[in-house]
Amino acid sequence: MKIWVDADACPNVIKDIIFRAANRTETFVTLVANQYIQTPRSKFITAVQVQQGFDVADDEIVKRLNAGDLVVTADIPLASDAIAKGALALNPRGELYTNENIKARLQMRNFMETLRNSGVDTGGPAALNHRDREKFANCLDKLLLGL
Repeated sequence: MKIWVDADACPNVIKDIIFRAANRTETFVTLVANQYIQTPRSKFITAVQVQQGFDVADDEIVKRLNAGDLVVTADIPLASDAIAKGALALNPRGELYTNENIKARLQMRNFMETLRNSGVDTGGPAALNHRDREKFANCLDKLLLGL
């Protein structure tokens, strides 16, 4: 398994959890972003900077990932594309996207986008908290250890 991180919007605290897990389990991680991303010195961690543009980083991840890889993203369309290729998708709050829940997530995302486009203030997601970070770390460990 290789880990692909949608790094433009991934919180630094989640990246740190991924970095520690990568070194501990000797799992290769690639961060993909349209800006420079600093990574720790490790033979298991690399970063790829892509051109600016809508979904350019997402498209690069989908192009490079293989079945059985893991994508870390809060982007539901990217998660859906990853699942379609046989990969796993985990959001920074520790929620695993699956074939069973991705369609409902896409429908809700599209509904909320329609509301926002019509001028309704839908607010944003709650701030990432300690429980979210812990849930993410636990889920990542289970996936990396094959549990």
